[in-house]
Amino acid sequence: MNLSPQSRIEPREGEVAADKPLLLDLYRQMLAIRRMEEASAKAYAQGKIGGFLHLGIGQEAVCVGAVAALTPEDYVVATYREHGHAYAKGVAARAILAELYGKKTGVVKGLGGSMHIFDKKTNFLGGYGIVGGHVPIGAGAAFASKYRGDGRVTLCFFGEGASTIGGFAEGVALAALWKLPVVLICENNQYSMGTPLYRSLAVEDVSLRALAHGMARDRFDGDDVVRVRERIGEAVRRARNESMPTLVEIVTYRFRGHSMSDPGQYRTKEEVEEWRKRDPVSIGRRRLVEETDMDETSLKALEAKVKAEIDEAVRFAEDSPAADEHAGFTYKDA
Repeated sequence: MNLSPQSRIEPREGEVAADKPLLLDLYRQMLAIRRMEEASAKAYAQGKIGGFLHLGIGQEAVCVGAVAALTPEDYVVATYREHGHAYAKGVAARAILAELYGKKTGVVKGLGGSMHIFDKKTNFLGGYGIVGGHVPIGAGAAFASKYRGDGRVTLCFFGEGASTIGGFAEGVALAALWKLPVVLICENNQYSMGTPLYRSLAVEDVSLRALAHGMARDRFDGDDVVRVRERIGEAVRRARNESMPTLVEIVTYRFRGHSMSDPGQYRTKEEVEEWRKRDPVSIGRRRLVEETDMDETSLKALEAKVKAEIDEAVRFAEDSPAADEHAGFTYKDA
């Protein structure tokens, strides 16, 4: 891999045990997200999706595993690479794809697009386009929960590039000072846009930032979805039971460029292929085969069902009416 010695991943730990229903559910979610984003990439290339489109292909275990540690009442705040997080939180693929297509049936009526998915019903509090600017929003949601005493936990996702932004520093400082029930999750995918980790961070372990605030921290590989669920689950319990925050760094990798307009030529083919060996979707499938009585026929039936779900969501998005052009400019006459 074309990474500096400092940025090598820590040794992998043993896989966490899981039963068949859990493995099946987590694999299904990851596969659905993968297929949904592949469909999004195809639609973008065909000119059916406009604006920016940031895909999380390769990072599915992070959002699926982390959200699996929550209850439906808990909150999630994410970045502009949030399609998978929204799906894992319960937003339907058809509503997500319709939003990407700019359709009236989208989750925010086609007015938010790829970077601004929001769904009150599932407590998905949005994707945000300003790097690091949403971390104080995550802290604010956790503050509201603590103030109301409602027992909810907030997960706030961000990339390693956001850890150098002022909003990140403010959000972490307030989370620690006020002892907020929030889990701050750094999805370290090795590149801040096209800048490799060793050129953007003097100390590449983002979780060490927690030490300055007396905050709990964790850091681990994000290729095994069950491990992600287990480790984030510990932080969620700390937040819910003790009202204490945790800064977690999950080391992952995106197989595509920063956005659809980025060919990713700053990476070598060998580096990408090396990371593909740790594809979380492939690992999830392997675990199902090796650790349960799931046979190949049943597995292919599941995969066909996922394909049908995404194909139907694409048809729904394409057949839906366009967003109201005036809705974004509504005003009140004097």
